[in-house]
Amino acid sequence: MGYLREYMRVTKIENLLELQVVQELAVNIWNDHYVSIIGQEQVNYMLGRFYLLDALEQQVASGDVFYLLFEGPQPLGFTSIKKEADGSWFLNKLYVETTEQRRGMGRFLLEELIQNHEIKSMRLQVNRQNYKAINFYFKRGFVIERVADFDIGEGYFMNDFVMVWAI
Repeated sequence: MGYLREYMRVTKIENLLELQVVQELAVNIWNDHYVSIIGQEQVNYMLGRFYLLDALEQQVASGDVFYLLFEGPQPLGFTSIKKEADGSWFLNKLYVETTEQRRGMGRFLLEELIQNHEIKSMRLQVNRQNYKAINFYFKRGFVIERVADFDIGEGYFMNDFVMVWAI
């Protein structure tokens, strides 16, 4: 287990081609991981709502900062964060290819974000049935702040925990 830091890097997304990589990763990861949690129909809906290029560009325009995770030349994950207040951020996305999980890549992504943005606190939402992710965040020091259901349209809901981390 663990990771080889010298082969991993995180780069800030600066252009449309890189957002296309995020879109491709999202399709793979969501279809591999989330179908068993929320079903194929909701996966398709959420990919269409949040991961089409127009939607990703709109997220960037509204302040989300996206990063790609690479091991060597291969993109294996992505993340996005948005500043809420001085030192306080919202972790909107953190995804690693399911075949590459449990190798320290998610931890590496979080460490890079905290270091590069001087993050003092971070909030996120995670599906209440996504036990792997919940346990990952617990191990990183996040705690459950509250339970919330978010209406995302077309009869779909995100049934989440809102979790928070602070120095």
